[in-house]
Amino acid sequence: MINKIFIQKLKKEHEESNNERRQIISLANIVLHDSKRVIFSLHRGDMTKAEESLVEIEKILMKLEKNFGYERVYSEGAYKAAVEEYAEAKTLHMVINGKKIDKFSGIKLDYETYLGGICDLTGELVRRATNEAASGNRDEVTRVKKIINDIMAELIEFNMSGYLRTKYDQARGNLRKIEQMDYDLKIRG
Repeated sequence: MINKIFIQKLKKEHEESNNERRQIISLANIVLHDSKRVIFSLHRGDMTKAEESLVEIEKILMKLEKNFGYERVYSEGAYKAAVEEYAEAKTLHMVINGKKIDKFSGIKLDYETYLGGICDLTGELVRRATNEAASGNRDEVTRVKKIINDIMAELIEFNMSGYLRTKYDQARGNLRKIEQMDYDLKIRG
């Protein structure tokens, strides 16, 4: 004995939810992929391409939030991964342009996304410093070391656990890498 009208309603809600999920995942995959491309563009020094891509990514994120709502999009793991990669790309862009790491305007992100992106940023900064060191730009290595030190001085104030603790530990490892790189460059003269 089951109410068939009730079951049909459940079926309709289930289908709508699956449809939304597919749309969110599809667009989130674009955001994830394009955010990675922004990072590569920034490492290559192609600021124009990176900035154009960031604008397009932000349009997609605003569209997703408008169409489905903040809580609905954040319920999808693919979206969370995408916005964290976006946060990493956006903060890398900020740092390269000499800006302070700050809240993004127009895009709503939760604290975990910001913190995860900032922790991952340290790895991209080590990569930047490595490339700069290979080009003989020792001053940039020192500058990047200071930035990572500043980031870690703030992150240490958080009592991170779980997923964020893993990210924090990776960031700490990146600090050790940049310190070693800076030390090696100074010893070599």
